[in-house]
Amino acid sequence: YGLRNPWRFSFDRATGDMYIGDVGQNAWEEIDVQPAASVGGVNFGWPVWEGSHPYRGGQLVGDTKPAADYSHAGANCSVTGGYVYRGSGIPSLQGFYFYGDYCSGKLWSLVRLGGQWHASLILDTDFLISSFGEDQVGELYIVDLRGSVYRFDPK
Repeated sequence: YGLRNPWRFSFDRATGDMYIGDVGQNAWEEIDVQPAASVGGVNFGWPVWEGSHPYRGGQLVGDTKPAADYSHAGANCSVTGGYVYRGSGIPSLQGFYFYGDYCSGKLWSLVRLGGQWHASLILDTDFLISSFGEDQVGELYIVDLRGSVYRFDPK
């Protein structure tokens, strides 16, 4: 609980961890992660928090902060959750989670290194990123609401 408007969630096929793109209210979008080993009952903080920023104020006991968040600056408006890359076509991306923003078309990666989450802007597109896909071998696809589907491809 404590999610505002989850828009796409997925499970990492290698670890079983759950990744959630949660659409914010006024200013922040977030990515939440629940490890497969979690006992559940995690409170992701809404409406006390919007991302890692106070929203309505107050305090929650045991709330879990997002792995990443980003502001609505730069035409961002609505997170679209994606997948952890587990394909073989781009070995350097193994274990990176990919997500995007519907309005700005920006694509980010998220990875945990040394116990810390690190998000990076990967690509700035003109897509209306509405969804992601994953095929049977772990290759990823990005969906543009205008009707195209693009495969992550190193070429």
